[in-house]
Amino acid sequence: MSRKAKGSRNRAKARIRVARAHARVADARRNWCHQSASRLVRDNQAVYLEDLAVCGLARTRLAKSVHDAAWGMFRRVLEDKAARCGRHIGIVSRWLPSSRTCSLCWVVDGKKPLHVRIWRCEGCGTEHDRDLNASRVILAAGQAERLNAPGGPVSPGVEIPRRARPVERGTHPKAQPVTTGSQAGIPAR
Repeated sequence: MSRKAKGSRNRAKARIRVARAHARVADARRNWCHQSASRLVRDNQAVYLEDLAVCGLARTRLAKSVHDAAWGMFRRVLEDKAARCGRHIGIVSRWLPSSRTCSLCWVVDGKKPLHVRIWRCEGCGTEHDRDLNASRVILAAGQAERLNAPGGPVSPGVEIPRRARPVERGTHPKAQPVTTGSQAGIPAR
């Protein structure tokens, strides 16, 4: 389109071709988000996500990849579908060092550059895949937060002394106050 003369018919045709290409990519991205979110909500009772600063990541050299992956749109679609199906979405704090924490002994290791994909824990000596270990840490932290709400343990990895009550939010209608006959305007006998 940039090679066409402004105001020409060929530029108008090129503009339409570019708009169609952008629409095709946006539709494919939206379709992937909806299909993946539907599959996750259908197959799981609870899904735990890390609260990432997508706006901050979009200002780095990874901006094109972050925008192409549509993390923000995926989270919105997933939360919407989970709310409609009655599933739990847990959001873990972005300050949790998920890629630096050992999922077995919970020792927090030092900072690692992005090119380090496999690392060994200094506490227990276990070798971890960075992404798989981070997903285990996020799952444990999310479950610990959810169990802590009704009275479970605070720290991940701690045995639960008793079965915690399940959290039910928004599943029952609000209880209406019971009125007696005299309050409802019916005379007492």
